[in-house]
Amino acid sequence: MELLVEPIMGLVNCLGRSACTCLDYHLNFDEAVSDLGREWGVLNSRKEDINSIVKTEVLWGKEIKREVQGWLEHVEEINNEVQAIQEKIQRVKWYSRGCLGKLVCKKIKVMKKIREQGCFPDGLVVDRPATPGVIMSNDNPVGEDSAKEKIRGYLVGNEVRKIGVCGIGGVGKTTIMKHINDELVREAKFDKVIWVTVSYPLDVIKLQDNIAHAIAGDDRQRLPGGEDKERRAAELKSVMGRVRHVLILDDVWELFSLIDMGIPEPIIQNGTKIVITSRSIDVCQNMDCEIVKVEPLSFQESFNLFLDKVGQHVLQIPSLEGILKLIVEECGGLPLAIVVIAESMKGEDNIEVWNNTLTELQKRVKSVTGSDQKIFKRLRFSYDRLNNFEIQSCFLYCSLFPEDYPFEREGLVEVWIDEGLIDVLPSRKAAYDRGHAFLNRLVKKCLLKKTVDWRGVDVLKMHDVVRDMAIKSIGPEFGYMVKIGMKLTKLPDECGWGNYLKKVSLAGNNISKIPLGLSPKCPTLSSLILSNNHNLSEISESFFEGMPELKVLDLSETSIEVLPNTISNLEKLSSMRLRQCEMLRYLPSLAKLTALKKLDLNSSGIEVVPQGMEKLISLEYLDLSYCDNLEEIPMGMLSNLSNLQYLLVYKDLKIKGEEVARLSKLEKFEGAFNEIQGYNYFAKFQDFQILTDYYIGVGLTDYNIGVAPRVDVGLTGQKKSVININNCDLGEECMVLPDNLQNLQIKSCRNMRSNLNKAALLEKATELRSCDIRDCEDIKCVVDLNSSSYPVLDKLEELYLCRLPKLSVLVRVKGVATPPHVFSNLKMLLIIECSRMGKLLPLELLQVFQNLEQIYVYGCEQMEEIIASSDSDASSNKFTFPKLRRLKLGNLPQLKSICSAKGVMVCDSIEEITIWRCQELKRIPVQLPLLDNGQPSPPPRLEGIWIDEESKEWWESVEWDHKNLLQPFLKYY
Repeated sequence: MELLVEPIMGLVNCLGRSACTCLDYHLNFDEAVSDLGREWGVLNSRKEDINSIVKTEVLWGKEIKREVQGWLEHVEEINNEVQAIQEKIQRVKWYSRGCLGKLVCKKIKVMKKIREQGCFPDGLVVDRPATPGVIMSNDNPVGEDSAKEKIRGYLVGNEVRKIGVCGIGGVGKTTIMKHINDELVREAKFDKVIWVTVSYPLDVIKLQDNIAHAIAGDDRQRLPGGEDKERRAAELKSVMGRVRHVLILDDVWELFSLIDMGIPEPIIQNGTKIVITSRSIDVCQNMDCEIVKVEPLSFQESFNLFLDKVGQHVLQIPSLEGILKLIVEECGGLPLAIVVIAESMKGEDNIEVWNNTLTELQKRVKSVTGSDQKIFKRLRFSYDRLNNFEIQSCFLYCSLFPEDYPFEREGLVEVWIDEGLIDVLPSRKAAYDRGHAFLNRLVKKCLLKKTVDWRGVDVLKMHDVVRDMAIKSIGPEFGYMVKIGMKLTKLPDECGWGNYLKKVSLAGNNISKIPLGLSPKCPTLSSLILSNNHNLSEISESFFEGMPELKVLDLSETSIEVLPNTISNLEKLSSMRLRQCEMLRYLPSLAKLTALKKLDLNSSGIEVVPQGMEKLISLEYLDLSYCDNLEEIPMGMLSNLSNLQYLLVYKDLKIKGEEVARLSKLEKFEGAFNEIQGYNYFAKFQDFQILTDYYIGVGLTDYNIGVAPRVDVGLTGQKKSVININNCDLGEECMVLPDNLQNLQIKSCRNMRSNLNKAALLEKATELRSCDIRDCEDIKCVVDLNSSSYPVLDKLEELYLCRLPKLSVLVRVKGVATPPHVFSNLKMLLIIECSRMGKLLPLELLQVFQNLEQIYVYGCEQMEEIIASSDSDASSNKFTFPKLRRLKLGNLPQLKSICSAKGVMVCDSIEEITIWRCQELKRIPVQLPLLDNGQPSPPPRLEGIWIDEESKEWWESVEWDHKNLLQPFLKYY
């Protein structure tokens, strides 16, 4: 009898909603499932076609349209939802087929509608806003005005098309060209200013890709053609031929053919120029360049530069000026040597120390011949002045990386920790802090330099001459073998592996196999770096047998499929990096590797957790993220790893709360729980004073939710404390968030109640900086100030509200006597497709929105006003937004006004205004600032007013005081 109860109750519940309809869904279930799969396939075929076209167009300098980007993101969200339905289909009970069939049919209709919306007759892309290039430097070159002016003259004139800037290492060639690069970018005389560092040895494919990256502004772009150099050259030539450009090739060491590379020969007709910097005049002459030689600084220029760096106060020290001048003479007019030595002596007031410095420099420089050797000795002085073996070792380790390598601070410090170059400290954070202190000192001493890569991202680099000095400083006692990026196709034979070796780097070569029988005898080898040998697929069993002291092994970004069993015997191993080994399927037993502290399997192809992993009692760092083939982590494994400080286990891999709850040393954690209960169990036992860096997913996790479409995000910097709640029932169990939470993301959650007050999520989250709520059907307002309790959110900086069908107001303020400081620090407000919202900012709370920098409102069908007006609002009002930089309004068919009829907005910091498909908007109330003479002028920071092509007639009719002054800023997309 009991066996019949559940199916009968299922049918009763279903029949109660509508007997006939439910029965239809039940009977037609299989057909509906088939239709779902077919419609899903058609939709994603359309998506792939669009992605393919967009990828090619972006490579040619185009930019994807906002509506296309939004459509692609919507398809991704639908894909997640269909995947969840497919999982339900696999385990559906017979009596539940009707209810699930209804959901399937509903999703089919949604996909058909989205597919229909995926037709873009006006094209998928637009011209990218003019961004000629990247600002490279804040430094002004000292001296060499004649060389700089000569280069500038050649660039703006028509007679010279190729320029070769030559001079010895450290003389300032790159500094001069960076300064010229920045001038060209700011002046925008060329469509594109392309900066690419070439270095030695020349890598054709890398150089081609780097040029394409710089043109497209996206490092994900790759030239089609794979290894086919002729096809790649043809593609690059096509891409470069579309823009009038200056190509700056820095640090060229060897002759190459522009035609074979795919670089168009610069001629008057195409308006392009090429600049090459090189230590070799022969290279520049053989490439038909007009030579500009950069000479060393004059003595006075050298002396002024030295004083500028060391500080003018040194001239007040009695009897020191003569010594200073002699020291400057020893620098040989080389800016790099002058700066490095001056920085190493900054803050030194003892005349005996200055005397010793002069003696040391004179002894070093006179003992060597050759210009390169002399500058090495000058730079070596600054290295010796570090007076700290720990920092010196960290500095020298940087020379194991390829020339011109862009170091990201976190990654470099992480490697130093792996190598044991930073003393053991009680926590990983303490080690990071020490590493960053070392970096700051190396930057201050000019041994590393802050710069930006071609994307504009902050990185550190080592000047090629400083790197050469570092390599020369590595004596036999260090036991280094460095052969990076030398196009090696095989490892050195056994006689090339000395028993003195301690660190070996063969990264970035073309090694494909370590053959049988190769077993180097390296009894003191502690580090072996074989990363970025992309074709390396096989390592013989004997290879590691003669390396008993090996502590660091890096095989990242190789094609290795199986690690040899001899790995199991490397009992001293403390760090094993197998990052992005996508072909890797098998690791031997790790049971004996009890000294292992770091295991990085990020983006590897492993299918099961390595045997014996639960015995890694010393493990502090475990990265299993993006292991797409890994389906589960055995119960009890993680709980054994009690020393873990850094744990990444996310993507589709869910974990149990009780498995990680008692990992009390966690400082960084990224992982996902199936349900709120598992998260609560984990959070109950965690000390969030120690765990400050986390990305926690709860439910059906979407790790891309935090990136709002086409928005200048990131006001709060790197997001380090994030909780992502997806497809959960927030009414079933109370979920308490940690008090140090800074970024909250909520998507597709049920029982959100009517506002965040009732959801009770934010009672303790007093440090919240960013809140992103999407696709939640219940929420009607964000905060209700009439409630007895509500989240203050006074530190919130970013608020994203997307597809909330019942959201009608941002803040309910009716009846509030004294408005509180809710949202008082808000900088970015984004509202997308909230169909019931009619008014955005309540008039009563305008004074708390004074920190707003960006406002984005898209696709809100009933939006009528941005600033709500009151019934009695007939006077002229000024609404001041002193920090507002961007105002973007799009696809708002009912928008009639931005503020009241006689009101004006004062926002003198405005940089960009974008308005599209707002045909009912009759007036733009942004007030223009006044000059000293009382005349209006455009806002001083205004860069552009963007409207779509369809809105030209609207622009002609829209009211805006002194609109004629703004006409030069009007741009179409």
